[in-house]
Amino acid sequence: MGTYHYYYRLHITRILWTTLPHLFVPLSHHFNPTTTISISSRRHRLWCSSCSITEWKRKQSMEHVVVNDGGSEVVVADPQSLLHKISSFRLAGPKKLQVIADFDATLTRYWIDGRRGQSSHGLLQQGNPEYDEKRQKLFEYYHPLEFDPTIPLDQKAILMEEWWGKTHALLIEGGLTYEAIEESVAKANIAFREGVVELFEFLEEKDVPVLVFSAGLADIIEEVFRQKLHRSFKNVRIVSNRMIFDQNGQLVAFKGKTIHVLNKNEHALDMATPVHDQTNDINGLVEDNSFVKKRTNVLLLGDHIGDLGMSDGLNYETRISVGFLNDNIENSLESYQKAFDVVYLNDTSMQGVVKLASQLCPTESA
Repeated sequence: MGTYHYYYRLHITRILWTTLPHLFVPLSHHFNPTTTISISSRRHRLWCSSCSITEWKRKQSMEHVVVNDGGSEVVVADPQSLLHKISSFRLAGPKKLQVIADFDATLTRYWIDGRRGQSSHGLLQQGNPEYDEKRQKLFEYYHPLEFDPTIPLDQKAILMEEWWGKTHALLIEGGLTYEAIEESVAKANIAFREGVVELFEFLEEKDVPVLVFSAGLADIIEEVFRQKLHRSFKNVRIVSNRMIFDQNGQLVAFKGKTIHVLNKNEHALDMATPVHDQTNDINGLVEDNSFVKKRTNVLLLGDHIGDLGMSDGLNYETRISVGFLNDNIENSLESYQKAFDVVYLNDTSMQGVVKLASQLCPTESA
């Protein structure tokens, strides 16, 4: 695709977004910059050379902007709507904010050294080839059903519950141990996006809770945190399926209700547990989740349109949704830009979200 350069002049008070990947730089009142935008698509262009925000908004209702910033591309279909949401978040402050994030291919990288990164569920090798093969056969049968558009949602939910139940039963029957989890993570092709630690540290400093949702296994996600980040965060909690191990470290049961791809939302909040230091209290649950109930501004991060359902059940006032479109961009971009407020392309880093979060939680002098 060719790269085209266009110029636009914006008249925005209070906050001006000079380049979308750097979401967003506060500027003085009535500052009138001229900004260069690199647009990496023949089909989507910003073609006004100098226009008011009203004119720009009207043009943007028909076309979106793709901005290239050192290899990182971001799409915003409705910048004015996003500006309004940013202002609402800033006025409410960090005490009203919570972050909801998918784990696989959102916090973690989609591609690693030219190979597809593994998911938290897919990386597991339970040390018993017979049962690994049985779980793979379940995947081959049920995975196509997950994406079959002809199956009604209520029937699909039953199938997903069935799939997860059979898989969990095989893990117990096959004698999965915590040691096998540790070894699986150590050998796995999985890594966090650049900027994830910076994002979590910033949100921890601001006392903003982060709920990491996954239809996989909480114990594996925690082990990925330990081995890949070598630390925990007091504000990060995992909403996922949690295992119960006996005194010998062997899996004997699962705790609570099953979380699968179609019920991965705030209705499952009673499964939320903090990311633990080491392995102490690995079977513990946190009883009080009121820490998020009163936080009515949501920053949601996901890599699939279905991840927007993670905020279902939460009585939020304003939501900013950020989507990571890692692959199949040509066929998926249109639907993603309609679904998400911000879309990052090509398995980019988390740096744009870090900058966005810094604008949602301004300092007193900002």
